[in-house]
This record gives sequence, C-alpha cells and structure tokens, in this order.
Amino acid sequence: HRRRIHAMGGMAAQIPIKHDPVANEEALARVRADKEREAGDGHDGTWVAHPGLVPVAREVFDRLMPAPNQIERLRDDVAIRAVDLLPVTRGAITEAGVRLNIDVAIQYLAAWLDGNGCVPIYNLMEDAATAEISRAQLWQWVHNPAAHLDDDRPITPSLYRALVPDQMARLREMVGAEAFEQGQYEAARALLDRLVLDDSFVDFLTLPAYEHLN
Repeated sequence: HRRRIHAMGGMAAQIPIKHDPVANEEALARVRADKEREAGDGHDGTWVAHPGLVPVAREVFDRLMPAPNQIERLRDDVAIRAVDLLPVTRGAITEAGVRLNIDVAIQYLAAWLDGNGCVPIYNLMEDAATAEISRAQLWQWVHNPAAHLDDDRPITPSLYRALVPDQMARLREMVGAEAFEQGQYEAARALLDRLVLDDSFVDFLTLPAYEHLN
C-alpha cells in the first residue's frame, strides 16, 4: 500500500465437499473466517482453491470492504521486528504426522507424474508447495539426530523405511487396486525415498521428478 499496489490475500485450501453437508459447511466456515481475517487486516482481494468458493470470498470482501480497495490503509499500527519473524516453536512430532507427510507426498508426486499439478487430497487443494513441505520436513527429521517422535523413538531412515510400505498399502486400498497399478504410485515412492534419504537436500522436489517423465 505504501507503493500504491493492491495487497492480495492467500489461498484458502479448502474445497467444497459435495457428499457431506456437515463437512462442507465446516469447510465454508474456514474459508469465510480466513477471508474475514484478510479483509479485516487490509487486503484488497484474495483467491480461493475452487470456483465454488468465489461467492463466499466475494460476500466477505463486499461486506468488509465496501470501497474498491483499501490502499489508503497503510497499517501504521503494525510494527514488525526481526525477532517477531523468528519465533521458537515447540511441538511434538507424531507418527501420525510422519505418516501424513509420506501419504500426501506420494499422492501428490503420483499425480504430478501423471500430469496433474494441482490435486485435491483429503478435501484440500494441494500443489507442489504442499509436497515440498512434506518431503522437506521428512528430510529434516530423518537427518537430524535430535528429532524424535513424541514416544521418544528417533526418526531414522529405518523408521521411514518401515512406515512407507504400510502407507502404500493404505493408498492401494483407498484408490483401488486397478487405479493403483495404473497410476504412478511406485514411481512416486521411489522418488520420495530419494528425496528423503539422500544425504544432500535437493533444491526442489520436481527437479529429479522431471527425470521420470517421458
């Protein structure tokens, strides 16, 4: 705004859930709350993960931003220091969290290798950034001797290797044997193994993924 440029909000990852009215309303409520926060903070516009959510976002911005934009709001009331950007977070690493990272990374990589760069996973619209976060966390945990699960088990390459087959079996059951065999799940697993277990951290996960494309 100091440069007279519109400030855009971020993407709400939730998508409409047609088969479950209760879950759908929860998703809409999350999107609505996210857009109310953005409009209240002074954003001039936003974006969503699905066309069906455009009316939700528009209603919020029409209600909280009656003018064409909020460029005149300079937010002089906000003073961010360097220390505010580097908080020390303290949380537990769970086996469920490790499994979810493996699951989502393999699902996304399989879709990417099939030519889909943006895919719904567990009612959230995911792109390469999602898989990048998942594999980066896995790599960091596996290569950090201090990383332990909340039950004190160290997060080692052996633990990762032990969890992957079970997640692959769950994916096979979820998508069906035929879709699993016709998909790129095994290639995605091999790629994730490389991204997580290699001693060096690959700059971006799609770089080695290009090697798998015809």
